[in-house]
Amino acid sequence: MFRIPRILRCLTALTFSATLASTAALASPLQDPTWLTSWMASQQPVWQPGAQPLPTGVPTVLSGQTLRQVVRLSVGGKRVRVVLSNPYGRHPVAVGAAQLARHAGGGSIDAAGSRAVTFGGSASVIIPAGQSVASDPVAIDAPALGELALSLYLPQATAIESFHWDGRQTAWLAAGNATTQATLPAPQSFSARILLSEVQVDAPGYTGAVVAVGDSITEGNGSTPDTNRRWPDVLAQRAAGNGVAVLNAGISGGRLLRDGMGVSALARLDRDALSQPHVRTVIAAIGINDIAWPGSTFAPGDAVPQAAELIEGYRRLIARAHARGVRVIGATITPFAGALRDTPIRGYDSPGKEAVRLAVNDWIRNGGAFDAVADFDAAVRDPARPQALLPAFDSGDHLHPGDAGYRAMAAQIGLTLPELARQSRSGAPGGKSRR
Repeated sequence: MFRIPRILRCLTALTFSATLASTAALASPLQDPTWLTSWMASQQPVWQPGAQPLPTGVPTVLSGQTLRQVVRLSVGGKRVRVVLSNPYGRHPVAVGAAQLARHAGGGSIDAAGSRAVTFGGSASVIIPAGQSVASDPVAIDAPALGELALSLYLPQATAIESFHWDGRQTAWLAAGNATTQATLPAPQSFSARILLSEVQVDAPGYTGAVVAVGDSITEGNGSTPDTNRRWPDVLAQRAAGNGVAVLNAGISGGRLLRDGMGVSALARLDRDALSQPHVRTVIAAIGINDIAWPGSTFAPGDAVPQAAELIEGYRRLIARAHARGVRVIGATITPFAGALRDTPIRGYDSPGKEAVRLAVNDWIRNGGAFDAVADFDAAVRDPARPQALLPAFDSGDHLHPGDAGYRAMAAQIGLTLPELARQSRSGAPGGKSRR
């Protein structure tokens, strides 16, 4: 579930050898109870050419370059730390320097206010293969809904093996150590996230965190890049004044039951959602690719699942969340008639797949298993042709909503924001409000 991004010319493959001497502790929530994740990007393995119908759009190797990435926070604070991740890497990653600054538009930063990021007191760090590292706290004014830019200098040949495929936000790449420069010299650009997985803030007035677990519709494919108009962004605007962090754990091509362009939602639920500090609510907006991928260009050998198989998957997700005292809002699956017809992708929709979607949506609405329901299907479907998106909400590929569609979806999160962040009763659903 995605569009093809701009392809950045692959760099010449180099042998990776990390020689920096610094080390850092593995990333874990600070014991200080006021720290909260304010932004995140779920990690995916970088696939080999031909393993997916679409290219990765990122370099295979970075060497002697500065990588600058922009994030918009959901809640703010006066101290920030970043988490760098290499979960699918087979090699360690060496970072020679890092700077955090307020974003000044495009690839530029407020250099006067830039702050050095350290790791265990060191300016450099090695991210072990398969692991993550957290920075020391950085004193910087980071308001709610404000944008920060993290600049990383990668001094040695670094194989890119973990990433987040579609960031919907331009990242910038320039030669040399330009981490402190206001504007990068002759930068290249792409839309993936590399190494940066979380930004956490010291937020004493927080209420809690809401995590949206989904696919490319949650990730915001079809929304205007660099404008933060995904449906979780719209929800974050409503939630910020209440001290509620809204975290986007969407992955393009994500599925509930099976791996897609990343591991399944069930496999990554703990990592991406339940382990987040102070998480109170998970919004489960996943399942469209479970139905649409089988028999298509993406998974030609897979059989379309029965509705009962997806329902069992949702039940497992709900049970695991409730066991941790986290409530779950279920989102209905949006329509996709005619999806991707103007692309090389074939077999994405069919009458049989539509029947499964309708059956699953009926259970989400009426099965009583979720603590609340967000009826995304009702929000964006065409009343005259309910198997399809309303043209005004269609981004143009008949699968992903556009900006207006995502606003309509966010409006379906019908619980008041304090309720969104309230912990459910231990081991049981946290209320049945469906206003």
